[in-house]
Order: sequence, then structure tokens, then C-alpha cells
Amino acid sequence: MTRVLLGVRGMDNEAAVQKVTQALLAVSGVTRVSATADEQASVEYDASEVTVMELIRALRRIGFLAGME
Repeated sequence: MTRVLLGVRGMDNEAAVQKVTQALLAVSGVTRVSATADEQASVEYDASEVTVMELIRALRRIGFLAGME
């Protein structure tokens, strides 16, 4: 497993945290997400199944801007 820390702009309340968590867990290869309202999400994933760019794109599709921290 690989871990990445993403900065997620706009994830500043519990509803946004839940939305981001659900979107990331829906991506094939993601095994664990720990997101907080301080606009950071730690994601564990299988690098043979998914890339960081695919994680970022999943968040963009639901209206959040994200990047590696």
C-alpha cells in the first residue's frame, strides 16, 4: 500500500469531509481515507490500481480542488 497526503480546498466542514471520504473510497484501489476539516486527506491506495492524479480527478468531479501536500 502507498499513502499520499492531499490538500483539499473547500473541505472545511463535516459534510464536505464525508463527501470527500465517500468519493475517494469509491475509487478502485483505495483502501483507507482519513479526512479532516482542516482541508487534508490521507489516502492509502494500491499504486498498481490507481494513480494520485486519478484521486485528484475524483475530487474535481465532485467540486473540490486537490493537490499533493
